Amino acid sequence: MAAAEPTGKNVPLQITEDEAAVYDRQIRLWGLEAQQRMRNATILVVRLRGVATEAIKNIVLAGIGKLIIADGDDVSKEDLGAGFFFRDEDVGTNKAEAAKARVESLNPLVTIEALPKIATQDDALESLLHDVDMVCVTDMDRETLIRVNNACRRAGKPFYAGGTYGLFGYIFCDLLTHDYIAPDRANPKDSSKNIKNTTVYCPLQAALEHRWSKLTRRQTKELNPAAVFTIFGLWEYQARHGTLPEEAGSASALEEAANSVLAKADVNRQAMPTVPRETIETLATTAAHELSPVCAVVGGMLAQDILKALAARESPIVNFFVFDGSTGGGTVCRMSIP
Repeated sequence: MAAAEPTGKNVPLQITEDEAAVYDRQIRLWGLEAQQRMRNATILVVRLRGVATEAIKNIVLAGIGKLIIADGDDVSKEDLGAGFFFRDEDVGTNKAEAAKARVESLNPLVTIEALPKIATQDDALESLLHDVDMVCVTDMDRETLIRVNNACRRAGKPFYAGGTYGLFGYIFCDLLTHDYIAPDRANPKDSSKNIKNTTVYCPLQAALEHRWSKLTRRQTKELNPAAVFTIFGLWEYQARHGTLPEEAGSASALEEAANSVLAKADVNRQAMPTVPRETIETLATTAAHELSPVCAVVGGMLAQDILKALAARESPIVNFFVFDGSTGGGTVCRMSIP
């Protein structure tokens, strides 16, 4: 199923004249058909932290049809930093319900629904997925991401994941079989000619089993997967210890977890024998904290990619993106996709 095709709706809604006036600039950029796809999309966002906050702002302003926010946590004082939908008086109240009115104020044309719990268990989740077109899960552990991704696959729903850990952030997408229109790269002289392209994505579990042995030393260095395995190592640490590292004393255990994942992936040892110790030490003390600038970058890119997938214009991320805030650089890795 292509990510751009709406599901769960028998009759697609048409853009009204008022909506066309509001979204005039976007329609000129993407075209009416692309805006129509957004107008008919229902997106489920699970967990409302800094990355989700930024992504929600952008996709709501862009004019999707409906947004469902699911979060069972209460607002804490720590959430007031990167969570600009929250205020002091919201502390102690449910996140989804606290944010609902402020999200609605961004664009009254978008329907907002708040769910004060996270349905990540199979039965409840599959029931919820029935009437949505796309799922975005943020700041969750590896096992939960895999479970939700697999449920999305069974339901035929495109899936995004994203999050930040201190200075680092990531985006993963599984758009099933995704069709999109893009300029004909093989014929650069005719820049106006567009062609249909198709990418067949893989689930997160398969992506994590990707082997890097086909890359030469030079190719590995050019790709620079250190930030990627920093995230993977953090997920492995979290799986082993049930929590994120919060102090410098966690660095050794985090390093061991990251290097164990690196070894299994068959990365060229001459190019990258271990995950850099400096990166490990930084992550050990910052992973449990949200940094607003990092959330803004990752959340902004996440929203941009969601809209790109809905519009079916240009290629979305294929299929794992990592941002390193210490350098300001990003890496896109094609994992387990031909």
